[in-house]
Amino acid sequence: MTGFPGAEQTADVLFERRGHLGVVTLNRPKAVNALTLGMVTAILEQLTAWAGDDSVATVLVRGAGDRGLCAGGDIVAIYRDMVEGTGQAPEFWTTEYRLNALISRYPKPYVALMDGLVLGGGVGISAHGSVRIVTERTRTGTPETTIGFVPDVGGTLLLSRAPGEAGTHSALTGAHLSGADALFLGLADHFVPSEDLPALAEALESATADAAVARFVQEPPASALEKQREWIDAAYATDDAEEIVRRLRAAGGEAANAAATIEAKSPTAVKLTLASLRRVRGLSLPEALAQEYRVGLRSLEGPDFREGIRAQVVDKDRNPQWTPASLAEVSAADVEHYFAPLGDRELQLQL
Repeated sequence: MTGFPGAEQTADVLFERRGHLGVVTLNRPKAVNALTLGMVTAILEQLTAWAGDDSVATVLVRGAGDRGLCAGGDIVAIYRDMVEGTGQAPEFWTTEYRLNALISRYPKPYVALMDGLVLGGGVGISAHGSVRIVTERTRTGTPETTIGFVPDVGGTLLLSRAPGEAGTHSALTGAHLSGADALFLGLADHFVPSEDLPALAEALESATADAAVARFVQEPPASALEKQREWIDAAYATDDAEEIVRRLRAAGGEAANAAATIEAKSPTAVKLTLASLRRVRGLSLPEALAQEYRVGLRSLEGPDFREGIRAQVVDKDRNPQWTPASLAEVSAADVEHYFAPLGDRELQLQL
C-alpha cells in the first residue's frame, strides 16, 4: 500500500485529512514501517488531537510500501540502546504502551489495515483497534521468543483471550499467522481482499466505518491454526514448559515440529512468555502493559534479548547462544525475578 497522493514523503509517519477521515500512514517502507520513538510519539499526539476534533469521524492506519503495515518496533535501535546504555528503550516502551492503551479506548472507529507483515509492535497499533482488517497477504504474530524477548504491546493479554490454547502455541513458537488465523485468534475482525483496500480507504472518507467496511468484507479462507486445535489444546494445557515440549513430541507430526521450534527459542523467553500468558488472565490492558513493562525492563538487563537481536538482525548468523541454554536450567526463581515490582520505575500510563 502506498501513501495518499500529495502526502509529504519525508517524515517517518504521515498524517492527512481526507473528508471526515483522519489517515495515519507509517512511512518507513524499507524497514517495513518499524516503529521508532519519534513515530509513536507523533501518532500518540495526533490521535489525541483527533479524538477531540468533531470534524474527524474515523481514523485509518495503514503502512507505506507493499511489504506490510508494520514489522514491529525498531529492535536495532533497542540493541544499540543496550550496547551504548543510552536508556531510550524504556522511554520508547512507555510511549508505545500509552499509544496502545489509547487505541484500545479510542472514542471513534479506528480502522487498521493489517495487510502484509504485522508483527510485534505492529500488532499493538492494530489489534487493539475497533475495526481490524486482514487480507490474503496478512502475516502476523508475536515472534519475540526468537529474539530472546516476550510478547508485549498488550500481546500477552490478546493471546490469553484466544480460543483454547491457540494463543499459547502462537506465542511460544512465534509462528507467522495468516489473516484467517488472526480472525480465529481474535486479533482481527474482517477479511477484505488486498486489492480492495484502496477503494475501502476512499469509501471511509465519506461513509461510516460500518457502512464502508460492509461493502468490501468477504468470507475468509479456513484457518490452519483452528484445524490444529485438538492437539494444541491438549499439549499446551499446562503451566510447565518442559511438559508442553514433552506432550508435543509425543503427539508427533506437526506437534513435534512445534516442539523443535520452541526448543530453538530462548529458554528464558519461553518460560517468561508462558508465565506472562498465565498471569495476565483477568487483568485490564493497562495492568497487562505494566506487567509487560516489568518483564521488558528486566530483559534489557539479561543476556538473551541482546543476543537474540544480534543473531537475527545484527550479525544475522541465526545462531544465538542462549544463557541458560535449556528450559531445565531456567528456574522458577529466575522467572519470578522478571515480574518483581519496579518501584519508582513502574509504568505510568497517565490515562
